[in-house]
Amino acid sequence: MPDRPVRVAVYGTGRFAQATHLPNLSRIDGVEIAALCDINEDALREAAAQFGVARTYTDAHAMLEAEDLDALWSIVPAFARTDVEIAAAERGIQLFSEKPQAIDMALAKWIDAAVRKGGVISTVGFRERYRPIFQEARRLLRDKRVVHVRFQQISHNPKPAAAPPTAWSHQVEKGGVRFFDWGVHATDYTRFMTGQDVLKAQAFLYHPEEYHTPLSSSFHYQLSEGATATLTFIESDPTGPGEEPYFKIYFDGGRLGVFGYERIEVNDEVVYEANPFDPWLAQDQAFVEAVRSGDPGILQSDYHDGLRSLAPILAGWDSARREGDLVDVERFIEEA
Repeated sequence: MPDRPVRVAVYGTGRFAQATHLPNLSRIDGVEIAALCDINEDALREAAAQFGVARTYTDAHAMLEAEDLDALWSIVPAFARTDVEIAAAERGIQLFSEKPQAIDMALAKWIDAAVRKGGVISTVGFRERYRPIFQEARRLLRDKRVVHVRFQQISHNPKPAAAPPTAWSHQVEKGGVRFFDWGVHATDYTRFMTGQDVLKAQAFLYHPEEYHTPLSSSFHYQLSEGATATLTFIESDPTGPGEEPYFKIYFDGGRLGVFGYERIEVNDEVVYEANPFDPWLAQDQAFVEAVRSGDPGILQSDYHDGLRSLAPILAGWDSARREGDLVDVERFIEEA
């Protein structure tokens, strides 16, 4: 790349972008935020004023047509994804796609095909791959025979259906459920720590009609080397998980627990204590450097790999709609 700033555009300027990617990009040396785009004009004006960006658009295609860009940060919710990322890839614009990448597997495959055909550098916002605690868990498990992975997220976030949903994040059909947003995370970190992909998926939801979203969601996986995995999301307990780890990974001879972002225990012994770390900044820095240098090898994942973390959740969601039918993940991808 010539000796000039990396010119980026951010597509989606809501609260999440304003709290993470926009401040990160504004502080990384050698980056110019050239343009912003959002259909919400209030969010667009707020972000433009806060980060000093003069050029704004409510039409992403118009932005791609008008601007000379090196990279696009696509931060819009999964339900709002269309062909914008495809158009960017066809123009040779490098792509950062926040997770979840899409709510429809077919669309994610079309985007992936465009990324590969265009030869652009890509990544998906699976930021925790950059966090040292997960890298250490991966190292500790490298010589272990993993038997079972258990992930749990316990919270109290019921949304009574008597009150109309005020945002997409309260609407199941738009992906406003923890098993979708956090499920792709948990699936990706299961893959990252164990080195195994998901072969088969099954899921069940408990969704009383008086609530907008399920009170419990349980996903079950068979992994590629024979291990099993469960992802559990409960939204009825205000006390949370207590001292239980987010991840407990059983291996032949013991168990490894990842306690939040604080520590790792192996067989109840603390073997790693984490320092404060900002994975959003680390990933944004890595992607900027990959674009600047033309070296995708410094990234922890690309769009194509990210399909393997998205597909099991979409397959499980499909399973839940069909009363828990077992879904072959590879076939689910192929037939989308």
